[in-house]
Amino acid sequence: MSLDFSATRGPVLVVAPHPDDEVLGAGGTMARLANEGREVHVCIVTAGRPPRYDAAQAQRVRGEALRAHERLGVAEAHWLGFPAAELSDTPHCDLNAALGSLVATLAPGVMLLPHPGDMHLDHQATFLSALVASRPHQAEYPAVLLAYETLSETNWNAPNLTPGFLPSVFVDIGATLEAKLEAFALYESQVRPPPHERSPEALRALATLRGATVHRAACEAFVPVRMVI
Repeated sequence: MSLDFSATRGPVLVVAPHPDDEVLGAGGTMARLANEGREVHVCIVTAGRPPRYDAAQAQRVRGEALRAHERLGVAEAHWLGFPAAELSDTPHCDLNAALGSLVATLAPGVMLLPHPGDMHLDHQATFLSALVASRPHQAEYPAVLLAYETLSETNWNAPNLTPGFLPSVFVDIGATLEAKLEAFALYESQVRPPPHERSPEALRALATLRGATVHRAACEAFVPVRMVI
């Protein structure tokens, strides 16, 4: 399935449960759209909070995120600050309201979301609240919703028991794959050596595989959730 992003109005909003999910799932697409003159925003839903997470480490990751976003050409990052790994205990209405307010303010034409079949409950809650925030009963709502894949989350779900990642939208990132890998490398605290999935080598391999699926050098793959043309 082909998709012309230029046919949509407004900025692009990438919603990430945690910092680095946005680069893992859509970094190449973000860089491509920014290079094409599109305004790209990132929403980071959670932040590490003591005592579960060290405050200094959480601050370090935030700095890494800002540097990664600069490399990709992101216009602005929005931090909602909900507690990481605790969205299952967070009132759903609170997350709905926070994402809804951001969507109303930015009026994005495209939203890129985590996949609902991801193993992490934070990813699942983020996806559901993003759907609530972008409901099409509003005067203005995102015309395109796509779900991205996050290595070490999307592929670790339970086959045949949770929604599988079956993409039919492929974005050619042949020209921006290196930017994606460089942006991920700026998340220094999150990078792991191969064969760990959160390694640059694994990201390159996945992009090569997704690209080969549609005879391209490198792609990011998405599952369409809604497309209004």
